[in-house]
Amino acid sequence: MYSHHRGRRAVVPSLLAALTLLAAGCTSDGGSDEEATPSTSSAPAEPTAEPIEWEDCNEPLQPLIAGRPGSERGLSFECGQVPVPISYDEPEGERLPLTLVRAVHPGQTDRIGSLVINPGGPGGSGVDAAIGLALTLPEDVVRRFDIVGFDPRGVSLSSPVECIPDETKDRLIASEPQPTSAEQLDDVFGLAREVAEDCAERYESPAALGAFNTVDTARDMDLLREALGEEQLTYLGYSYGTTLGSTYAELFPDRVRAFVLDAAVDPDADARATAESQAAGLEASFDAFAQNCLSLIAGCPIGPDPRSFVEEVMLQASQGPIPSAAEGETRQATPGVVHTAVVAALYDTQTWPQLSQSLAAARNGDAAGLFSLADSYAGRLEDGTYSNQLDANLAINCADTDEEIETDEVRALAAEWDAEYPLFGAGSAAGLYTCTPWEAERTPLPQRDAEGSAPILVVGNSGDPVTPLPGAVDMAEQLASGVLLTWQGQGHTAYPKNPCVNDAVNRYLIDLVVPLDGLTCPA
Repeated sequence: MYSHHRGRRAVVPSLLAALTLLAAGCTSDGGSDEEATPSTSSAPAEPTAEPIEWEDCNEPLQPLIAGRPGSERGLSFECGQVPVPISYDEPEGERLPLTLVRAVHPGQTDRIGSLVINPGGPGGSGVDAAIGLALTLPEDVVRRFDIVGFDPRGVSLSSPVECIPDETKDRLIASEPQPTSAEQLDDVFGLAREVAEDCAERYESPAALGAFNTVDTARDMDLLREALGEEQLTYLGYSYGTTLGSTYAELFPDRVRAFVLDAAVDPDADARATAESQAAGLEASFDAFAQNCLSLIAGCPIGPDPRSFVEEVMLQASQGPIPSAAEGETRQATPGVVHTAVVAALYDTQTWPQLSQSLAAARNGDAAGLFSLADSYAGRLEDGTYSNQLDANLAINCADTDEEIETDEVRALAAEWDAEYPLFGAGSAAGLYTCTPWEAERTPLPQRDAEGSAPILVVGNSGDPVTPLPGAVDMAEQLASGVLLTWQGQGHTAYPKNPCVNDAVNRYLIDLVVPLDGLTCPA
């Protein structure tokens, strides 16, 4: 029922546990819980950043990193916290701590500064992403920058917003993915209202729940820049991270050193246009997945018509949920689980083989592979609990908009889009209702041209299923200093997946050499 994430990198359970202990060991004099209600001030002063007290994080993280590609780099990890105002209307009032991680290469030379990461979502852990990217980014970059990731307010280890029960999340994932009938859509609307009511009750005041918004997170990033001792910020943002990065550039254009906005979310599109664009992008990506499967020398595990095969598996699951052969698993896969697994796999071409094999196994009565894909996408952990990825995604998306789309329009769009985008249209339309019953203060995103900023590199991917290429084109055109780089590849995000892209981005980050606007890299 919810719109697709703008980007996601799920935290594996063991890493989440280690980092939870890590965060508990960090201290912050200004810490506060996330439910404190901000008050207003007519003339707020500028907040100031506190110095970061870094602590060694190698011991809890090294066992999880050992053996992974990039572990031979011998990186050193430190953790810390930066307290930020709950409300920027009261900058000297109560604060919440942001948890962050810094990775440093042992061979670091000619250090430029910190490269700050946001992996998207909203709701993705920047701490988790920084650890992974420190292992996988081109070594030329890692040798010149500290790789710094932070969990934004409300996310993972930074006063996480938590208001959707695990049982409700299971129901969300299992719910009808292609709702078109009046009864199916009534169920969607009822579940959306239930979630909104639970979150409003948990946070008591609209101001408390509305504190988890992108504009204030961008202001948090500027305090982080100051705490890191950087005069200007170097930033790498993926998917929703492009929204966060462009918002920062709008608020603080003179503090931009180099920004890479990869898989850009279209800044001009309203909720309807964004949802339809995602439906179209997912349909095109599924067709690319199907074509790839049919080209395999060993043959496609899901036969000569992959689209029909998926529809048959979903029909099978609707007639009788499909069990899993995984030890201890009691859940059975509904059409919603099948559909979520398909969406999850389309983000990355490396998971396409897993998707085809999992669909084939499900057709034969074992949904274990589909559950693995769906659980990773939704942030479901091995013990049946969830990360707060879904809670944060919902809270931030709804805080960022004042659009409210009523049920009659959703019903009409569900019918229209179901005909045009058979696998993904109705679900995308149903997701438009999600924020309508949401009871929180709204802080709509500003128009963003970032006038006066240094050049900003916007990267788009011609085969992106979630943030299609026109969004990157619009982002580059809207930013006064925007420069567009296009990769003719499949999957969500481009850097560091392609040598041509890597070379252009590396030179920009390190030497501030801006690629030719409109440069296109082949697949």
